[in-house]
Amino acid sequence: MMKAVEISAAGGPEVLTLTDREVPVPAHDQVLIKVAYAGVNRPDALQRAGLYNPPANASDLPGLEASGTVAAIGVGVTSVAVGDQVCALLPGGGYAEYVTTPAAHCLPVPDGLSLAQAACLPETFFTVWSNVFVRGGLQAGERFLVHGGGSGIGTTAIQLGKIFGARVFTTAGSDAKCAACVGLGAEAAFNYHDVDFVEKMQALGGADLILDMVGGPYIQRNIKSLADDGRLVQIAFLQGPKVDINLMQVMMRRLTLTGSTLRPQSDMAKARIADQLRMHVWPRIAAGDIAPVMDQEFALADAAAAHARMESNAHIGKIVLRVA
Repeated sequence: MMKAVEISAAGGPEVLTLTDREVPVPAHDQVLIKVAYAGVNRPDALQRAGLYNPPANASDLPGLEASGTVAAIGVGVTSVAVGDQVCALLPGGGYAEYVTTPAAHCLPVPDGLSLAQAACLPETFFTVWSNVFVRGGLQAGERFLVHGGGSGIGTTAIQLGKIFGARVFTTAGSDAKCAACVGLGAEAAFNYHDVDFVEKMQALGGADLILDMVGGPYIQRNIKSLADDGRLVQIAFLQGPKVDINLMQVMMRRLTLTGSTLRPQSDMAKARIADQLRMHVWPRIAAGDIAPVMDQEFALADAAAAHARMESNAHIGKIVLRVA
């Protein structure tokens, strides 16, 4: 048996309950990880609130990323071995002492990083790489606007955009967050309470690429902020997915509107992203060019407090649960 945090009912952070569960068994091509730390992400909170059901074949426990030690391997696994320290993208189940996931979704803990730091990597780096560089096609020299720069996604996107040669701009909700974003490599950070990012980006010639998780009224504002031939990549809709937009601007200025979400993608698609990260990004982490930004660490039993912290929007970077 193992300790785990389950969602006792749809609701606020208080519905996260410590419980006992059976240790899962790795299936073909899967590994069993003894979890050291689990990352806390917005989809976990949406699942807790009853707004984001896990896939049919996934654990009902929250948790989409973790770090730890490989405790067992399923039939067909050759890429990792028992005893390896890994961080991994998970289909669910990370808020527990043990979790299973496809071996192809595991990456080694980069040299110089702690297990706590490594738990901050998978969800944000898989998301940013696949959306910004694969789907969005960010190139060196382009103007790249990142919304929510103080979030885990935002702090990752700023750093990756910077090291691959883009001019990075960002929005954030406080002067302290804006200062942190500039410290990570943003050329400028706009406090959205005080500054109109549309005016700022238009004055710069428009953004070639925008990464947005806000949605709602930001969608039309993003379109106005894009340069001709610019791309808008949507990865979430914190303010809603349904708006009226003027698609004539998309046609006249040859804009591209796209987006994706990570969890429903196939195991093969996630494995491809893992391979790309291993090749292009993991060496830069090991070299110290990029580091995950950690906000706060909570014990597994304090998962409710971790969710409250995340939903307060006061955090900068990633929140993790200490499991072992």
